[in-house]
Amino acid sequence: MATILNRKLNLEEGEMFLVSKPLEWSSFDVVNKMRSIFHIERIGHAGTLDKNATGLLIVCTGKKTKELSGFQELEKEYAVTMRLGERTESYDAETPVIESSDVCGLSNENIRSAIARFIGNQTQLPPMWSAAKVRGKRLYKYARKGVEVERRPRDVYIRNIAVTRIAVPDVEMTVVCSKGTYVRTLVNDIGLDLGVGAHVAALSRTRIGDFHLSDALTLDDLMQYKHARRNERL
Repeated sequence: MATILNRKLNLEEGEMFLVSKPLEWSSFDVVNKMRSIFHIERIGHAGTLDKNATGLLIVCTGKKTKELSGFQELEKEYAVTMRLGERTESYDAETPVIESSDVCGLSNENIRSAIARFIGNQTQLPPMWSAAKVRGKRLYKYARKGVEVERRPRDVYIRNIAVTRIAVPDVEMTVVCSKGTYVRTLVNDIGLDLGVGAHVAALSRTRIGDFHLSDALTLDDLMQYKHARRNERL
């Protein structure tokens, strides 16, 4: 993917970038940064990542923005660290722990069995701490005011969950899922199924369709491209 920066970009006609979103940046922060780097207004991303998540964003400019909805439909893959025994309102580390439970009695077999039950078709309720909209307002804006609103459940599909490491209270796994899946909700639901609660301690999107995080550009890469192009004009 870095080869895209080895040529002159045609941003208005349209370019597609694979970008690695840093921790504590929103997806909109990344788009706004790229807007300022390239001085282009028509730019957008295909699928929001939480601020507490890292990983792959697909960003398009110019006429390529018409393709964003197609990218949003693609299957996603995530690397997840689930922390058992602690629940939070946001289902991740953005908000404080509200409930703790003893996890000493959990066996690896218990954990793997519970996780396996969540492979396949299922219904999820979007978390209050999310960018989904209700009545034209982001859910997290209601949540920050302590207001819980009614949300419509959505049908999602979890194709696979591969457990890569168990070191209680943490469980590392790879989740392959459909568009619209909230991994935080999945982890919260697994924790409830185990009776101890859980939240996402770390999350990274590693793949969208056939596009991989290993091929993504960092914001530093983009800044270096900007400086190189500026120097060429001097």
